[in-house]
Amino acid sequence: MRFTKMHGLGNDYVYVNCFDERVDRPAELAMAISDRHRGIGADGLILIEPSQVADVRMRMFNADGTEAEMCGNGIRCVAKYAYEHKLAEAGGQFKVSGQPPCPSSLQVETGKGVLTLGLITDDADKVAKVCVNMAEPVLSPGQIPVSLDGDRVVEQPIKVAGHNFLMTCVSMGNPHAVFFCDDVGAVELEKLGPAIENHRLFPNRINVHFVQAGGLGEFTMQTWERGSGITMACGTGACACCVAAVLTGRGGRVCTAHLPGGDLDLNWCEEDNCVYMTGPAVEVFEGIWPES
Repeated sequence: MRFTKMHGLGNDYVYVNCFDERVDRPAELAMAISDRHRGIGADGLILIEPSQVADVRMRMFNADGTEAEMCGNGIRCVAKYAYEHKLAEAGGQFKVSGQPPCPSSLQVETGKGVLTLGLITDDADKVAKVCVNMAEPVLSPGQIPVSLDGDRVVEQPIKVAGHNFLMTCVSMGNPHAVFFCDDVGAVELEKLGPAIENHRLFPNRINVHFVQAGGLGEFTMQTWERGSGITMACGTGACACCVAAVLTGRGGRVCTAHLPGGDLDLNWCEEDNCVYMTGPAVEVFEGIWPES
């Protein structure tokens, strides 16, 4: 089976072109190839498949084999692969209020629905960056889901591992819990991440983010992803943190997220209530995984 290793800000996945390859047991494959000592090494597996409603379809599996609805860094790489490997023909301009338009676009089917992506290419017609319309954030507890009453979960007190926190929850197609702190580098993420991920309040588990606000235009974050652990970047999580910063008065709608793997530009657009995320997509290498 041929594969391609790609990453967005160090959030790395193994990609399989299912236009040409067949994957019968993706959960098992995800666990095997993600192993950083006995496999290829990755945060998970992403399948690029034909779609009846978009240019391509993305299926994403975490390192523990569980399937997730969306991956912000992963979808940028899917768009790069589909464009450069000619799985789809790019459409017209992609426009975002207050930003220069992208000259071409693609649509990708995900577990969240069909998302539109603008492609930013270099002089060699290679995709350097991708702007993703991540759609509207979901704030209703029942839809995130979080087992709490009310219309929103904003600065909700929660006690985990003997610590008291204020939590804001957002879904960007997958669930996120955001915690603002004074020093993100001092957070014991290895201890708190799994405890929060598997807390009884989250029936589908949850992605965990600790955020240090740096003013209205930027913030620094660290992430524990459900099913994968600590990762260098989380695109959907950065979008959720942008929304949480606005809801708690700690940030502006247009901002830059500083992640361990690099920066993402975010825009929670007032015109359509959608969150736009712009960041790089990088192909690392290709290889062949033995059929057995």
